[in-house]
Amino acid sequence: MSKLTELQTKRAKIWQQAKDFLDEKHQESDVLSAEDNATYEKMEADVVSLGKEIDRLTKQMEIDNQLKQPTTQPLTTNPAIDKQGLITNYSQDFWNLMRGQAPVTNALKEGTDPDGGYLVPDEFEKQLIQKLHEANILRSISNVIQTNSGEHKIPVVATEGTASWMEEEAAYTESNTQFSQVSLGAHKLGTLIKVSEELLNDSAFNLMGYLSEEFGRRLGDAEEKAFLTGTGSGQPTGILNDTTGASLGSTAKSATDINFDDLIDLFYSLRAPYRKNAVFIMSDNTVKAVRKLKDKNDQYIWQPSVQAGQPDRILNCPVLTSQYMPTLAASNKPVLFGDFNYYWIADRQGRTFKRLNELYAVTGQVGFLGSQRVDAKVILPEAIKYLSMAAK
Repeated sequence: MSKLTELQTKRAKIWQQAKDFLDEKHQESDVLSAEDNATYEKMEADVVSLGKEIDRLTKQMEIDNQLKQPTTQPLTTNPAIDKQGLITNYSQDFWNLMRGQAPVTNALKEGTDPDGGYLVPDEFEKQLIQKLHEANILRSISNVIQTNSGEHKIPVVATEGTASWMEEEAAYTESNTQFSQVSLGAHKLGTLIKVSEELLNDSAFNLMGYLSEEFGRRLGDAEEKAFLTGTGSGQPTGILNDTTGASLGSTAKSATDINFDDLIDLFYSLRAPYRKNAVFIMSDNTVKAVRKLKDKNDQYIWQPSVQAGQPDRILNCPVLTSQYMPTLAASNKPVLFGDFNYYWIADRQGRTFKRLNELYAVTGQVGFLGSQRVDAKVILPEAIKYLSMAAK
C-alpha cells in the first residue's frame, strides 16, 4: 500500500470514528461536554491535517512525474526556415537569449511579438498551460479555447423551437429557434520575475522549469480570483459578478450558516442533464461547515475520498475549494454548483516573455516580463447555479 493510499484510508477511518463518536454523545445529550467537544475537535483537526498531507503528497507525485519528463523536446511542428532553407531551432535560440547569450541562428524573427517580446516555444507553452491548470481550479474543469485575434463571438441558443400536434392536411405552425451571442475579448495579465545573474549563468539551473513554475503560480492565482470575482474593469467579469454569469439556484434560510436542505435545493435547482458533470466550488471555511451536516437519515453527507487524485464529494458530486470564494455572510454567494464545461476560457494564442537587462543591473539581477491575454464567460447561465445567503 502506498503512503498516499495509507493516509487516505487513515483519514476516512478517523472521520468515521468522529461521526460515530458524535452520534453516540448526541444520544446521551444534545450538547457536548467540554471534554467531549475537545475530543471531537481533535479528531476533526486530524482529518483536516491528513487532508493537507494528502494534498502535499499528491503535489509531490505530480512534481516527480514532471521531473521525470525530458528537459527538452525535439521541434517537430512549424519549424522556422531561414533563407538557405535550413531548419533552425526556435526553442534553443529563445532560451539562449533568455540566458543572455547571442542566438546562433535567426529563428527568433519567427516569434516576435508586436509589444517587443517573444512568443514562448511550443514545449514551454505546454508546461505553462499545465502549471496554469494546476494553479487555477477553473481551468481544469472548464472549456479552454485558443483565439488568434479580435473579439471571439459564441452563438448560443436563446429560445428553442417546439413541435405541435396538428390535424390531417393542416398547416404547419412556425416555431423558430432564436440565437444570441456571447463575446469573449482579451484582458492582459502580466508579471515580473527577477533572477540573479549568478543563478542565470549556472548551467545547472533549470531556467525553463523555474519560469514555468513561478509564471504559472502567479498568473494562475490571479486568473482564479478574476474568474470568480473579477470586476470586468481591465480584467474578466467574475462568474459571481457577471449579470449573465451563474444564475441563482437557491437562497439559504440563514445569513451566516447553511444546512443540508439548502444544498439539496441548490442541487435540484440545476437541471438533470447538467448534474451529470456538475461540481461544487466553495471556500475552506464553507467546507468546514458542510463537514458537520447530516441528511434526513442522520448520515453525514460529506464523503471523503479514499482514491488518489479524486476530490471529496457531496451528494456524489466532487467538491473543489478556492480561497477566492465568498464566506458564509449575509447576501454572499458562498457555493457554486454546475457543469463548468459551459464556462469558456479564451486564451489569446501565444504567451510572451521579455528579458530586461539594464533595469536591475545595479543589483546584479535580470528581469523577465511574462504576459498573456485571456477572457472568460459563462455561455449558458442555467448550467451553473449559486447558493445565496439570506440578507440580514
